[in-house]
Amino acid sequence: MTYSFNPDSIELPIGHLIDGKLVSSADGLAMYRPSDGAAYASCPVADSDIVDRAVQSAKHAQASGWGDATPRDRTRAMQKWADLIEQHATELAQLEALSSTRPIAQIAAGDIAVTAEQIRFFAEMADKEGGGLAPTRSGSLGMTVTEPYGVVGAITPWNFPISMAGWKLGPALAAGNGVVLKPSEMTPFSTIRMAQLALRAGIPAGLINVVLGDGPVTGAAITGHPDIAKVSFTGSTGAGQAIMENIARTGVKPMTLELGGKSPQIVFADADLDQAADAIARSITFNAGQACVAGSRVIVHQSVADDLARRLIARLYPDRPGPTWDANTDYSPIISARQRDRIISILSQAVEQGAEIRCGGHAMDRPGYFFAPTLLDGVTQDNIAIRQEIFGPVLTLQRFETEDEAFDLSDHPIYGLCAGIFTRDLSCGLRAMRRVQAGTVWINRYGRSRDHILPTGGYRQSGIGKDLGREAYHANRQSKTVLIDL
Repeated sequence: MTYSFNPDSIELPIGHLIDGKLVSSADGLAMYRPSDGAAYASCPVADSDIVDRAVQSAKHAQASGWGDATPRDRTRAMQKWADLIEQHATELAQLEALSSTRPIAQIAAGDIAVTAEQIRFFAEMADKEGGGLAPTRSGSLGMTVTEPYGVVGAITPWNFPISMAGWKLGPALAAGNGVVLKPSEMTPFSTIRMAQLALRAGIPAGLINVVLGDGPVTGAAITGHPDIAKVSFTGSTGAGQAIMENIARTGVKPMTLELGGKSPQIVFADADLDQAADAIARSITFNAGQACVAGSRVIVHQSVADDLARRLIARLYPDRPGPTWDANTDYSPIISARQRDRIISILSQAVEQGAEIRCGGHAMDRPGYFFAPTLLDGVTQDNIAIRQEIFGPVLTLQRFETEDEAFDLSDHPIYGLCAGIFTRDLSCGLRAMRRVQAGTVWINRYGRSRDHILPTGGYRQSGIGKDLGREAYHANRQSKTVLIDL
């Protein structure tokens, strides 16, 4: 079976999905395919009136029974939805591959299956996570009960569109909420189709509303809407700051923010260098480094630094770059010309500040916005390539002599999302795990597994709260304390 397809043959579900129906509005944003740079569609922008329609639709659907439904009924509907997502894997993958950086084969074999698993995972929490009894004096009964917020506003990024939609929709719906979701204006179509499949699964019309548009207009209307009781966002730290400011201006509400990262990977002298090189190379070439968890800072013991660098250079050359609609492609384009040019600008400044390009460092000579995997050596802590999240296939390499020096280099003044540790010494690994300031630490591996019970989220300006795990479900319920005198 081949997943390859003609990008000009795909019918796009263009419009806002409100109350179960596609709603048109004025076109606003030109859309370009990252794989070849071709303009192919125009994305409508939802203004505050359209967002309000979506919010009222979600509010009505949630209050009409979903929030008070028997938890097992929510579970069954969401499980059926997950089944439909798997059954429509090819269609969803084509819609996503057309506009995104994700190769069609990787979406069909990975992203779709992971999304369905996430929805099933959260569906099973609907009747298994609740309140509890509290120890009080014998003449009283104390308890906590949890309730849905009502309507959750969700905003997802362009780098993993359908997976990120699953992160937001799964826990919010299982917890009994309605949702107004804004996907990225660059990659909205798989999310719209995914939400349409929810209707066929028996999830009430209006419970999931998808509005298209950009952050300053549509995103601001969502986060500032008085009837949206909680906000969940994944994206850049700068956008997260703007969301916090907008919420503060318009009221007070809880939020979950999964933001940027500049994650270190510490390689100790005793590490298995092939294992480390494989994991590090995958972490920066996967989706061409366009992931908040990308392990972009390699910090290696001086005695093995040159050896590791040689192994990395050998692994960083992409085997099969190509358009995302070609089933043979395994290396992604950059999302836009603007982002590609930003990578070039940062690298130019990094070299001016003393960095040495060991491999890559250039746009690839082919259609679209492709950039060669790059290794920068000789970087210092004040180099722009260390300080800024590049969001591209760029690794920096720094050397250390002592553990304390490694840990000092690993600390970043802004970010603390993830970290990788490579060592054969368990005690060393555990010391590093304790010392490194990051919300997730991987030892002798780098990257998430399909264990959805493990939460993800960052320290410092890499975020607030957690996605995935029980924490994500509980973040979509509010707690009420009850005390009864008997």
